Amino acid sequence: MTVLPGCYCPLDGTRVPSGSLDWCCPACRGPLDLDYSPTPAPLKSLAGRVNSLWRYAECLPIPGAECSLGEGRTPVVALTDNVSAKLDFLMPTLSFKDRGAVMLAALATRLGPERVVADSSGNAGTAVAAYCARARLPCSVFVPEGTSTKKMEQIGAHGARLEVVAGDREATARAARTAADGEGVFYASHVYNPYFLHGTKTYVHELWEDLGGRLPDILVLPVGNGTLLLGAALAVAELHTAGLIDRRPALHAVQAAAVAPLAAAWQAGADDLAGEPVAAAPTFAEGIAIARPPRARQILRAVRESGGAFHTVSEDQIRHAQLDLASRGLFVESTGVACWAATREGGPLGSILNGRAAVVPLCGAGLKTGVADPAHV
Repeated sequence: MTVLPGCYCPLDGTRVPSGSLDWCCPACRGPLDLDYSPTPAPLKSLAGRVNSLWRYAECLPIPGAECSLGEGRTPVVALTDNVSAKLDFLMPTLSFKDRGAVMLAALATRLGPERVVADSSGNAGTAVAAYCARARLPCSVFVPEGTSTKKMEQIGAHGARLEVVAGDREATARAARTAADGEGVFYASHVYNPYFLHGTKTYVHELWEDLGGRLPDILVLPVGNGTLLLGAALAVAELHTAGLIDRRPALHAVQAAAVAPLAAAWQAGADDLAGEPVAAAPTFAEGIAIARPPRARQILRAVRESGGAFHTVSEDQIRHAQLDLASRGLFVESTGVACWAATREGGPLGSILNGRAAVVPLCGAGLKTGVADPAHV
């Protein structure tokens, strides 16, 4: 069997060997990074490969996955003359989280735990539940009370044990981490486990291939825990280091104004979050309503080094963006429209584009949450 890369703590350098069920740094309890620096294959060598994210095998830390559901290779469609959308809601579980979940399930099958535990506001949980079902792994998913009924139905339908936590997203994460410390438990964390980031990075590898070996000037990315943005930064670095792109796109991060700790830190010029967590106000963008993301320092650095910035959108902007996309034939969940809310005319990014090419991800299907209702925010 192929030896998998080990992990290390980006803060203090503590190493965790491959094959360990440790889910965080044993010293500081922070998230881990993967000791892995792959070289992507050139564009011409991709022709004829499997039509899923596994076509980028040279860049994936696991050589293959029997639990694959054909995830990846989502289409790109134009929204305006210079803004396109990547339809990542067209995934097996209807969200981009499949990119990382398949990596976690593939890793878990190699480690052979007694149980898999995950926590989520919905989409990551449904993705982990689905891929654990595919891999025949017992799974428990912790979700906060108030999670979309449709998302909870989906988790249960895949056979996972649903643990509804009284409290917000942070309380849910704490409950899952307590369970994750149990004997023989694999914590399928889309935040702490770096394998997830090496799945989400395929979003950018696909864009690069579909755009003929280039990337747009700007990548607009939603940020809660930052898994898509950090994955994008990984892929951009891999492609640039290999000489497959000659410039790096700017990463522009979007948060809901109701819960925007990273945008606030950015405005303050800070390298990390400080003080008490922000209040978890109600928002249509439940999937990115993270009061204290564990990888905050990494997210802020990635945006800064790319020449990008942070932006926030209001509840009205989110609601109108969802209806606007629906009028164009795209029914996307309210979290998944945040980037379009920021980029469309009247949004904070609209005046910044100045004709530059940008891509926004549409991350989850509208059927997961329904139409944003002002009476329910």
